[in-house]
Amino acid sequence: MKKLKRMYRIHRIFMAQEFKRMMEYKGDFIVGIISFFLVQLSNLLFLWIIFSRVPDLMGWSVNEVIFIYGLSLIPKGIDHFYFDNLWNVGFFIVRKGDFDKYLTRPVNTLFHVLSEKIQIDALGELIMGIALVCVSIPAISADWDVFRVLAMIFMIPFITLIFTGVKTITASVAFWTKRSGNVIYMFYMFSDFAKYPASIYSRVVQNVITYIIPFALTSYYPALFILKGKDPLFNLGMPVLAAVVLMGLGVFVWHRGIRAYESAGS
Repeated sequence: MKKLKRMYRIHRIFMAQEFKRMMEYKGDFIVGIISFFLVQLSNLLFLWIIFSRVPDLMGWSVNEVIFIYGLSLIPKGIDHFYFDNLWNVGFFIVRKGDFDKYLTRPVNTLFHVLSEKIQIDALGELIMGIALVCVSIPAISADWDVFRVLAMIFMIPFITLIFTGVKTITASVAFWTKRSGNVIYMFYMFSDFAKYPASIYSRVVQNVITYIIPFALTSYYPALFILKGKDPLFNLGMPVLAAVVLMGLGVFVWHRGIRAYESAGS
């Protein structure tokens, strides 16, 4: 318990310092949020063009697709807000030898990296996701009940950890290669598949985004239960299992990578 209190106190200090830093550049904050809104609006325009020509997408109505789209943005936005410093590990921190500072401080290195920075422009992604879910729900003819609503809320932390787990594993590759930013990008871009029903893709793609790089578990499968009441054991259980496995594997690879780490830079 004392260790958790200490970690919470350290995290609060990091956040306070990060907010102070960001408030010095209010223009960047505003531009970042607006840019995310514009990107998501352009994607919604693409959906509108599709559904103006076809009545549904493989049995999914426009409002159901918007729900899946919004649901995919919420955990992605949370991960982006809190844990985006992993990108810096992959691109810069290890290559420049700056990771040395984390090894000299009496704090868990992964916790330190995750807590050190936040991305305030992720609020645009998060707000858009929540708005799309809230707007689409009244137009969807699903059997809404307390259990489904609670299940959706309960799943958010776990499906967020799927994003974080993938980034932790791929960022850790930098301990051996000095730079893994492109590896993170390659794997993370699979998350774009989560914005639409997995059933519209080929069987090969479905298997990849379900069992190998499981971003479909962050939106499509929870939506299958929340909207259609299908197979709660798989559609809710698999995302939880994937989150635990990916984060466990991420922590393992991270600590193995630290053993291989050699300071770099000039």
